[in-house]
Order: sequence, then C-alpha cells, then structure tokens
Amino acid sequence: MNRRTFSKAVMVGVGSALIGRAGEAEPEIETVKGRIPARALGLALAHEHVLVDFVGADRVSPERYDRDEVIAFARPHLEQARAQGVRAVFECTPAYLARDPRVLVRLSEETGLHFVTNTGLYGARTNRFLPPYAFTESARQLADRWIREAREGIEDTGVRPGFIKSGVDADATLSPVHRKLVEAAALTHAETGLTIAVHTGRGPGLEQLEVLAAHGVAPQAWVWVHAQGAADPDLLAAARRGAWVSFDGLNPSSLPRHLHLCELFKKEGLLDHVLISHDAGWYDPEKPGGGTFRPFDLLFTAFLPMLRTAGFGETEIAHLLVTNPARAFTIRTRLA
Repeated sequence: MNRRTFSKAVMVGVGSALIGRAGEAEPEIETVKGRIPARALGLALAHEHVLVDFVGADRVSPERYDRDEVIAFARPHLEQARAQGVRAVFECTPAYLARDPRVLVRLSEETGLHFVTNTGLYGARTNRFLPPYAFTESARQLADRWIREAREGIEDTGVRPGFIKSGVDADATLSPVHRKLVEAAALTHAETGLTIAVHTGRGPGLEQLEVLAAHGVAPQAWVWVHAQGAADPDLLAAARRGAWVSFDGLNPSSLPRHLHLCELFKKEGLLDHVLISHDAGWYDPEKPGGGTFRPFDLLFTAFLPMLRTAGFGETEIAHLLVTNPARAFTIRTRLA
C-alpha cells in the first residue's frame, strides 16, 4: 500500500467521521488494555482469531494449551500484519471456544497492536459450544452475565470486552435458544453500548433485526458476521436499515465474491456499512503444535490490489479499513 496516499485518506476519513461533536464525549473503543479514542484505532481487522478450541463447551479449558506456546505461535503473524499497516485486531473467539484475555494482553504488549475481545455466547454449530446454563437461563439472566463482564471484566482478569459476540445456525428461522441469545444481546447493548456481532452467514439476518427492534435496539448496533455467505438482496436490505455487513472470509477462493460485494455496495452507496477481514489464524489445541496458522496478509497481497484495479480509491479503502471498524465498534447505545 502506498503509505503516503493512504495516510492522507485516513486523515480525510477518520477526521470527519470519528471526532465527536462539540459538547459530546469523544467516541471510544474498549481494548484489552483499556479504552482508547476511536480515532486512535487505526487500520483494523474486524474479524480474526488467535486461539480457537473446537473441543466443545464441556471440555474446553486453558489447561488444554500452553499460553507461552500460543503466543510464540501467533506473534510472527501478528507482527507481519503490523508491518502491513494493521494497528488493531478484533479477536472474535467467544467464551467456551478458548477466549483468553490473558493471551491477548500479552500479545498486545509484545506487538504494539490493539486487541478487542468479546462477551456473549455462540450458538452456531448446533449449540455445541453453549454451556448448560444457556438452555435454562432467561435472556435477562444471560444479559446480566454479559453486562457484569462489561462492567467488571472477564473472570478475574480485569479485561473488559469491547463487543458482544454470538452465533446462530444457518437455518431459515431462529431456534428458540438462538432467539434468546439475540434477545440477551439486545438487553446487553441497551445497558452497555457494546456492538452486537453475530455469526450468521446465510442464516436469518433480517429476523435478528426484528428481534432487536422489538427490544428497542437499532440496526446500527448489529454486525452481520460472515455476510458474504448470504443473499445479496438481504444484505442490501440490512445495510439500508443501518446494519453493518462484515465480509470477513477472505481466502484465495472467496476473493471474487468479496470483490463483487464491495463493488455492489459501492454502486448502491452503502460502503459506509461494510467491514472487511479474513476470519484467519489460529492456534488449535486439538492439532499437533497448534496446527497451521493462516496469516492475516491476503487483504494486502491480493484483495487491495483487486479493489484498486476495480477503481476503488485510497479514501474508499481507508473508509473500509479504518473509519468503518471504528464507527461500528464505538461504545455507544443505539436505540430504535
């Protein structure tokens, strides 16, 4: 990336979109090391992973991996991303899939990157990663757990989440337990201002907006995660209502789909609602040595050149990678 050109674009995009109005508190992002001004976030990857354990909620535990080994495994890839210009990573591993704030704090200290972690519960993959209490507690009780993490920190770490992460299956409609997760997220947002990011893919995205609306939460508070898997008309409808759409599956085979979506949203005047990322990484305790880490570089080596060839200017690219993530995850209550 042409750093000089990009820097000018950043100044234009961030300067106009992320500075609070006179008399208002400056917009902030909650990182694992505390709150920072949204304008200080920098180029951000909106959906990545450092550590994920798919063993299931009944077996997941920090005892299944060595933190020093995870950090040594991930750090070179994060340093490579930083060399490309990345300044912030939204680490989207939820609770009961090996969310580990301690690892992220150390990586932040060792790489200089901002990391943002999450609260919430992940119901996708047929509820395998939900703890037993998720089925018996009410949406209010679940929300109270997440609100407590937002206010007091995760477990005994003192690290506060910067967004709510949930997940639903790709069925045509929400199951009762997945509807409850969305309701709990709405209740949590209303009291904390944390953005709701839901693994949805081709699943019921527009239905989630209806659930949020029933609880008085605006579409601007919600991110359609893995949106590249959904139908174009549904994504456009969500964005026109104010929702964020996250095209976060960059890999060699998906590049044409991501390019198509960016061109479509540019044509429709909706780039202000788009997030871009890889869903890459990560250390997997089930695999020898952590498995194979997929780096966070395809955005820079392949996708940005494709965008430029398609006529995207540096200001538009800065908007996608700097302004939009900061606006999407700024802590503020967005009510209908």
